[in-house]
Amino acid sequence: MASLPLNPHQHTLQKMVSCTGVGLHSGNEINLCIKPAPENSGIRFYRTDLDDTVGVPAHMDKVVDTRLATTIANAKVMVSTTEHLMAALQGFGVDNADIELDGAEVPIMDGSAGPFMLLMKRAGLKKQKAMRHVLRITKEVVFKSGDTEIRILPYDGFKVSGEIHFEDSLIDNQSYSIELDPEKFNKEISQARTFGYVEQVEELWAKGLAQGSNLDNVIAIHWDRTTILNDGGLRFSNEFIRHKVLDLIGDLALMGCPILGHVIAKRAGHTQHLAFMKTLIAADDSWEIVEMEAKGNHSVLHQIGSTTKAMGQQFMPFFVPQSYQRPRAAHAS
Repeated sequence: MASLPLNPHQHTLQKMVSCTGVGLHSGNEINLCIKPAPENSGIRFYRTDLDDTVGVPAHMDKVVDTRLATTIANAKVMVSTTEHLMAALQGFGVDNADIELDGAEVPIMDGSAGPFMLLMKRAGLKKQKAMRHVLRITKEVVFKSGDTEIRILPYDGFKVSGEIHFEDSLIDNQSYSIELDPEKFNKEISQARTFGYVEQVEELWAKGLAQGSNLDNVIAIHWDRTTILNDGGLRFSNEFIRHKVLDLIGDLALMGCPILGHVIAKRAGHTQHLAFMKTLIAADDSWEIVEMEAKGNHSVLHQIGSTTKAMGQQFMPFFVPQSYQRPRAAHAS
């Protein structure tokens, strides 16, 4: 098999890093800490404002709400707006990390994944001994719902393409495609901010939502649909589709492992992303679970799971550890 543009080893952070920001919907100040974690533990969220030490794994089977953001939860812990941080972790190449926060939302920061990338650059990556497990696409899978279509094709790498259509002259039709690696993610995707129409934000305010939104963390599209209210304008001429691709990458990170495939999404949002992931896992004749190996300076694959119905049904526990107790000792180094 050809060599792959993906490091075969799992990675965590070299040291703990933290930041403070506001929750997009609550408006509350939230402290967030990203800690190194053991190999094969995945990404786990812990609420330090709750007495219970049980965390919630960042995995698609824990998603409970996709209406305004992606929210994950178990019986005792709920965390909202995970997509930008998850995208940053995916883009930077982090497989294992413990996320601690003292509120119910990941802070919105500037509305992009950029601040989280800066944090992780400060921490640095640490290679671990365990090899990465990968979901390799072997046959096309298609999800359709209304005007939305998401498909994934076999591909020796991870490529994400997006397309949006809006009935206004500012956004109109936009498309964007990226072959994911840390450098490209940081340069082309991480700085793209979330956006919304002014009247939509005002409507959310009236409902007691989006209390933390302002021109520092949301692109506000003017009523005339030709300009934005933010000083400094757009960071990219097509910042809207770049952010949609960012959201897609963040939601796909909830698969629990890297993907080898090309994802193409048209007119999709968080709800459709989740439906697509469920469709993909159900299509158990279209993927295989493989373990990466180092071969000289190249990365290759070694199949460890067959594409059987039983393997599809056991996909979740295969990638997600069963214990989520918060470690008593800090992981910082």
